[in-house]
Amino acid sequence: MLYVLRDASGDILSLHRTAVAGAHSIAADHPDVTAFLGRSPDEQQFASLDAGLVRVLEDLIDVLIRRNVLNITDLPPEAQAKLFDRKHFREDMQAHSLKLFGDQLGSDAQQASDSAMGNL
Repeated sequence: MLYVLRDASGDILSLHRTAVAGAHSIAADHPDVTAFLGRSPDEQQFASLDAGLVRVLEDLIDVLIRRNVLNITDLPPEAQAKLFDRKHFREDMQAHSLKLFGDQLGSDAQQASDSAMGNL
């Protein structure tokens, strides 16, 4: 949820992450917000598709490494660093996520992740 200040004609003057005096709440994907930020709906959809594709590529690389088709050292150092950064970020996010199925499922997933990291 975001907060906006509007002028007399209803146009957005400013956009805020936290409530400020005179601001009202608005959804982050509201058309007024995307217009204010200069993003068209097509650009937003394309960015969303890109984010999904990045995840697919990341998973594909993990599979290729687990199957010994690819070694992490075959990739340029910059690519290795980006993959490790994303992997660590995802692990941190999982560590702080709500565990609806208890610790057993989480520990199995962690063991699989640790195993994959060991193969890197």
